[in-house]
Amino acid sequence: MADNVVSVSRVIKASPEEIFDVLAEPARHSEIDGSGMVQSIRGESKRLALGSKFGMDMKMGPLPYRISNTVKEFEENRLVAWAHFGGHRWRYELEPVEVDGKTATNVTESFDWSTCAPGVGKGIELAGYPKKHPANMEATLERLAAVVEADGSS
Repeated sequence: MADNVVSVSRVIKASPEEIFDVLAEPARHSEIDGSGMVQSIRGESKRLALGSKFGMDMKMGPLPYRISNTVKEFEENRLVAWAHFGGHRWRYELEPVEVDGKTATNVTESFDWSTCAPGVGKGIELAGYPKKHPANMEATLERLAAVVEADGSS
């Protein structure tokens, strides 16, 4: 599986609960997205749970599109992952840590294409997404840190 996963981690000076509150609210995903692709939530935004479905308006370059997601992994304040139609997953794992005697969280964002439908994984690799995504994930974690720290969660 590790051959089909790329991950980026960052320690953020906020509790897992504060960070998870942002990740579990699809309406906030455009606020933290470092790729610039996530535009807005489609439909009503509800807090995510295992099996939740949510849609997003997206944009790749000048081309707008819509995507539907289903939450496939969920552990309150520790783990959330959702899959697109192709089966690949975006996953966030939160691990509490201490920094300078204060609560912080090691956040790992992963793009996992080991869960893809047959034939989709090779297309993901040929399109170069495993090499492109880490820089966007680093930007996402930077934006996530800025959001929760601005919310007074440090």
